[in-house]
Amino acid sequence: MTEQTALPDAPGTGVAGAKPDAAVVRDALGVGVAVGLSGFAFGVTSAGSGLGLAQTCALSLLVFTGASQFALVGALAAGGNPLTAAAGAFFLGVRNAFYGLRLSQLLALPRAVRPFAAQWVIDETTAVALTQPTRRGVRIGFTVTGLTLYVLWNLTTLLGALGAEAIGDTDAWGLDAAGPAVFLALLAPMLKNTTERAVAALAVLLGLGLLPVLPAGVPVLVAALAAPLVLWARGRRAGGAEAAAGRGAAEGENER
Repeated sequence: MTEQTALPDAPGTGVAGAKPDAAVVRDALGVGVAVGLSGFAFGVTSAGSGLGLAQTCALSLLVFTGASQFALVGALAAGGNPLTAAAGAFFLGVRNAFYGLRLSQLLALPRAVRPFAAQWVIDETTAVALTQPTRRGVRIGFTVTGLTLYVLWNLTTLLGALGAEAIGDTDAWGLDAAGPAVFLALLAPMLKNTTERAVAALAVLLGLGLLPVLPAGVPVLVAALAAPLVLWARGRRAGGAEAAAGRGAAEGENER
C-alpha cells in the first residue's frame, strides 16, 4: 500500500509513464466533454418521468452521479414508489464512497477542501485520476475532469429538460429510451474482465426476469445481489480447484 500511495509530487522525477500537464488536461477534457454531453439525455428522461425543471436541475446539482440519477428517474417513470426509487439510486451511489477512500490517499487534499472535492468523486474523475503516476497529475486530472463534467452535465441537463417541455410527450418521440441507452454506454467500457461481465449479465437477468412480478424499482434492488452471488460462485470454484490440486499432489506422493 505504501508504494501505491507515496506518489511523487511532480513529473520529471524519474517516474515511468509520467505525463506533461498539457497531456493530462487534454485527456481530462476529453472525458469531461464526452460524458458531460450525456446530461441532455438525463434532462429529457427526467422531464419525461414527471419531474419538474427545478427538480431535474437540483438532482444534477446535488446528486451528480449519472447512474443513480438515471436509476431514480427510470423507476419513477415506470410508476415505482419514490422511496424504492431513491433506495435503488442510493445503492448505486455507494460505490463512490469506496472511490473516495482511494482518492483521499492519492489526492492528499487539505481537510477544508475535502468536502467540496467529495462532490466530484464519480466514475470518470476516479478513472482519470488513477491513471496518473504523480500526485500533481492526479490532482490536475481529477480537478479538470470534475469541473468540466460538472459544468457540462448541469448545463445539458437544463437544456434537455427545457427541450423535453417544448417537445411535450417524450414517449411519442422514443426519448424514453435515451436514459437506458446512455446508462449502457457508460457501463459497457467498465466491464473489463469475466467476473464483471458475469455480474452484469446476471443483474440483467434478475432485473428483467423480476420486472413483471415485482413493483417498479424493486427489481433494481434485487439485481444488486448479482455481485455477491457471482463472487461466491467464483470463490467456491477456486476452492474446489485448489482442493483438486491438493488431492492430485497427495496421490502423486503416495505413488512414489
